[in-house]
Amino acid sequence: MTHNYGVILAGGRGTRFWPRSRRARAKQVLSIFGERSMIQSTVDRLAPLIPLERLWVLTNEYLRDEIVRQLPGIPRRQILAEPVQRNTAPAIGLAAHILRSRDPDAVMGVFPSDHVIAKPRRYLQFARAAFRAAAGGKMAVLGITPRWAETGYGYIEFPRGATPGTLAPVRVLSFREKPDARTAARYVAAKRFFWNAGMFFWRADVLLDGLRRHLPKTASLLAALPSFSDRRFSAKLNQVFPLCDSISIDYAVLERANNVVGLACDDIGWNDVGSWNAVYELLSRDSDGNAARSTIISADSSGNYIDAGSKLVALLGANNLMVIDTPDALLIADRTRAQQVGDIVKLLEQKLRHDLL
Repeated sequence: MTHNYGVILAGGRGTRFWPRSRRARAKQVLSIFGERSMIQSTVDRLAPLIPLERLWVLTNEYLRDEIVRQLPGIPRRQILAEPVQRNTAPAIGLAAHILRSRDPDAVMGVFPSDHVIAKPRRYLQFARAAFRAAAGGKMAVLGITPRWAETGYGYIEFPRGATPGTLAPVRVLSFREKPDARTAARYVAAKRFFWNAGMFFWRADVLLDGLRRHLPKTASLLAALPSFSDRRFSAKLNQVFPLCDSISIDYAVLERANNVVGLACDDIGWNDVGSWNAVYELLSRDSDGNAARSTIISADSSGNYIDAGSKLVALLGANNLMVIDTPDALLIADRTRAQQVGDIVKLLEQKLRHDLL
């Protein structure tokens, strides 16, 4: 296990969590559940598997200082700000390039920074099994047993008869993009399609070989970088990274590779916390189905999510709303439209309201 490394992807803006999530205070650094932020909880969860000195974080210039502050145990140089956003393939390729140059036998696990996993001990069993498969030259992914016909996730197709909870990896047949409702229902009924949780495991050299085969332009640009310890590294990265293809690792490599295996996870308590509605679903609710992080009183009101700090919020005849109050912005929306909160951020960008981004 001494060659195992963790790469935490923390460059997203979390626009569906506006107005709490901003460029410099994005979802991953917020304390949405309890006192620890999402990224701190991710590091806590990985601690039994990967020591802090072998964890790396890829983020952006807006968030780096805050992440450095929140994660004092990770060496500062291992928290990198990408010069620009270029999706996951260049980011993961950059991490693989750095790790490969420092440890020729490096095996890397790639982890989102902003998911909830309520059963970490069970989850780590699957992560360890995935690391073992990766050390043997495979690309390994974790699939989550679907709990409903979700249209917002990609799916991984496993062979017929794949049993959730088995720690032996099996060959992945295909990756499927976000389906329509009818297709998602068919996937769930088939019992061999699993949600793609965005957690990947591979040897750094295997990933770099995959990039050379399937994304040669980006692979060549990253290969031209000097050693991470070289004084010229940062300046060169600023030059070449914007030239990389903007594409996800799924599209770029995984969907084209022939050495991908997967583990079908049983219940690990996974939730990608993709919107305020997901927070509502995870919190305890009163007898009328209201969830709140503030003190509320209600009459004839049900199904609401309230986050208004220390204010008392009174509800009267309000149903299925989400109310998010911050010092400079207030969001009031139909809770069923939580996935569309990012559209508000787009409107603010059009109106050049950078003070609210």
